[in-house]
Amino acid sequence: MEAGNKIGSSAHPTSLYPPVRGHASTGTLGRHLARRLVEIGVKDVFSVPGDFNLTLLDHLIAEPELNLVGCCNELNAGYAADGYARAKGVGACVVTFTVGGLSVLNAIAGAYSENLPVICIVGGPNSNDYGTNRILHHTIGLPDFSQELRCFQTITCAQASGFEHTLDWIAH
Repeated sequence: MEAGNKIGSSAHPTSLYPPVRGHASTGTLGRHLARRLVEIGVKDVFSVPGDFNLTLLDHLIAEPELNLVGCCNELNAGYAADGYARAKGVGACVVTFTVGGLSVLNAIAGAYSENLPVICIVGGPNSNDYGTNRILHHTIGLPDFSQELRCFQTITCAQASGFEHTLDWIAH
């Protein structure tokens, strides 16, 4: 998983699940996230592949207890995760940077307003792209890679961006 990946959760409480049991030092962030999703009861992850989340999707596919469900668009992935949370307890979706993250916002806002535990994972630029002042594809034409994170901050109970913050957030 690239260091720039972002995670947001729509459930209001931030300590719904038991702590991670020593996975942080075994493998990649993507592998750790896959195992943690299984630990909290996620069996199906709704996703739309994109160039900023492909590595993570490989880790999710490799987790034998997870089923990756491909969706035709990000909004559908978000609403599927919402419905899954209603039926199973916690839902999860994975989309790509900006074009995917901005598309899933309505579903995540709805889950947040209903106090549903939905984890939304949004791919992001690699850490070496930050601070370069380059405009990347999937952006809104600015070298600022945080515009989408700012949107999620208003409709989620917690967010993480970058490797260290994301690893800490997964533990909660």
